[in-house]
Amino acid sequence: MDVNPSAAEAKVDAERLGRLLGDPGLAWFLERVRQRMAAGRPLTGTVTLARPDDLQRRAAERLLGRPPSAGRSLTVRLDTVDEVLRRSGVSPDGLETAVVALTGPVVPRAEIRDRLAGAWEEALAPLAAVNAELADWAGQIREDGLVRRLARTPEAAGPLVTAAVRALRALPADPPMSRAAFAALRLTGAHALDEGTPLATLVLSGIRALTGFPDGAGAEWRREAWASAGLLKDDLSSTVLTLNLRGTPALDWMADEGEPTVLTLRSLTRRTANGITTATGDVHVCENPAVLSAAADALGPACPPMVCLQGQPSAAALTLLRGLSARGAVLLHHADFDWGGVRIATALGRVAPWRPWRYEAADYQAAVAGICEPQYLTGTASATPWDPRLATALTEHGVRVEEESILDALLSDLRTAAH
Repeated sequence: MDVNPSAAEAKVDAERLGRLLGDPGLAWFLERVRQRMAAGRPLTGTVTLARPDDLQRRAAERLLGRPPSAGRSLTVRLDTVDEVLRRSGVSPDGLETAVVALTGPVVPRAEIRDRLAGAWEEALAPLAAVNAELADWAGQIREDGLVRRLARTPEAAGPLVTAAVRALRALPADPPMSRAAFAALRLTGAHALDEGTPLATLVLSGIRALTGFPDGAGAEWRREAWASAGLLKDDLSSTVLTLNLRGTPALDWMADEGEPTVLTLRSLTRRTANGITTATGDVHVCENPAVLSAAADALGPACPPMVCLQGQPSAAALTLLRGLSARGAVLLHHADFDWGGVRIATALGRVAPWRPWRYEAADYQAAVAGICEPQYLTGTASATPWDPRLATALTEHGVRVEEESILDALLSDLRTAAH
């Protein structure tokens, strides 16, 4: 039960209480009593101090009015002290009132826990404002303790979570921009998302949930993870490999030669992107450079327009494909038949619609039948919403099929499209 300290002081003889319980040798005793009070336990039974010194033994002797036991430990009965305080008139209401008057109020631990839980709940409340696609991430953040590890206290967690939600609601950035520019625009300054800061860690966690970026580690992996949401280290390091796109003098010249071209994000976010066109209206999108290179060798200038993602789509690739789709191009996509390829296809689908290019269950089953030395799937399974049967077939066969394994079939499709 809580005792008001002012009321407690009014009910005790403060001078005598100080002499009786205020001795430094009884500090351990007062602390034990306070611990019991905080835990809501009755002040009955005994408390024991192992290996007491002479000061502590003498203080206990004065309190009890008799020598304590001479053993290796010192035991004091709480009921006895309570009786002494009441009988002497030092504290007519007993031990609890005396301890509060002497040392201050005691807050029950359950109340402390409730207050702390409420403070954490308030700090995490901004997570309710995330976009629908981040709802699962927000639930996970509430459970896995990431914010608690990063912020340590509710007072620090509240601003952290608020800033992270503000950043994530503005992502993916379109058009892409440098991380520093985004932080200056949306947060407290250009360095708010610098590597190693708690905010950068929390926002990057949300970005991975938002874009489906796969697990990994290292500086390069983090750079690509940020870029998956349109936040870049710079606008030159993000590139995309293309073949036979047209619309600028440089692209026209390379298309006339049938040679692959690398475009930077810088060029795509300036005037170049608006001028890029396709001769056929279709763009074949592949995952691996070997496919695009073989197409250039086999068909040269006659090859239909192609874009190679080179793994997880870069900001440059997503910017290019989003722009082409917006101007009416039909994206025909193929990737490796593995869980990584599925995630790439899913990531592309978040920014632009596409149609499967030999990338459905029947295509996979035909490809598996031609594999002589199978490589087995690794990683976490993912859904294939463009053809749910594909995920089922991948799980059942458990075999990875690289694009290069069906290169002849892909080139045959390109030859057909060229005529």
